[in-house]
Amino acid sequence: MALLEVDNLRLYYSTSKGVVKAVDGVSFDLEEGETLALVGESGCGKSTIAKALIRLWERNVSSVDGEIRFEGRDVLHISDEEFRTQYRWKKIAWVPQASMNSLNPVLTIGEQMIEPLVIHHGVDKDKALMQAMDMLEAVGLPRDTVRRYPHQLSGGMKQRVAIAMALILMPKLVILDEPTSALDVITQANIMNLLKRLRREFKLTYIFITHDLALASELADSVAVMYAGKLVEWGSSDDMYVSPKHPYTVGLMGSVPTLRGEKKLTFMPGEVPSLINPPTGCHFYPRCPYFASRGELKGLCDRDEPPYIDVEHKGVRRHLVSCWLYK
Repeated sequence: MALLEVDNLRLYYSTSKGVVKAVDGVSFDLEEGETLALVGESGCGKSTIAKALIRLWERNVSSVDGEIRFEGRDVLHISDEEFRTQYRWKKIAWVPQASMNSLNPVLTIGEQMIEPLVIHHGVDKDKALMQAMDMLEAVGLPRDTVRRYPHQLSGGMKQRVAIAMALILMPKLVILDEPTSALDVITQANIMNLLKRLRREFKLTYIFITHDLALASELADSVAVMYAGKLVEWGSSDDMYVSPKHPYTVGLMGSVPTLRGEKKLTFMPGEVPSLINPPTGCHFYPRCPYFASRGELKGLCDRDEPPYIDVEHKGVRRHLVSCWLYK
């Protein structure tokens, strides 16, 4: 049984312009100890999936549907109180986007780190502070960081604090939402090395959300590609980088520069569709080169949503693609 199973997840926002279908029928699973990279352009729904998994979404969410099964139990439809006390931070933790800026400026790092230990585990403050020091040491920070305030730390140090706070209750699943954004290249490399070491030491399972395909290849065992609220392709890292199938994934991989600079970078014409009024059928068809050039796809891609199709793969994980080309 997979640690996490997401089935037909939908999350819609209500806005003054209409209902935004931010996540629209997404399904995937995650084995214990595996790292899944969730990649795609800004606004495709990656962070919304993270918020759904941790059940911390905005007030203007109008509809949440589907199933999120963690260790076999649907945690999307249990009470808020049960999820808060039994799952959030204890079993499923989240390092949010721009987390380094989410630290409370008027509290010391120690005061912020011990709060979940005191609330969830009933640990006394002195013992909780020792555990906080141990965790800071685990992420490569001095123990006396507990006495510092956020403004006394660099961006990389604050990111390490955010990771330490996510791990303080020893969760099984950690959701990392753009954990290296707004960091310089050297600090990015240090954070990536830290994440790999922590995964080994604490036997963690990661969902790594990023738009940086190079970082995803460095950390992930499998990769899922999002486009306009849909998951369009999902497979092992080897399959996804060596042999992408969906036209959008092919274009995405083709846009990544190499160190040698020998290949010509590709680009995709057109724009990402509105999630208030997305295209019928495949969301990518207005930009798809195959739809434009192959007449047999007319009346199919623009009418019917493609199912997930299991294509030939070399990795241990199935390679699924949502595209009529492979039916």
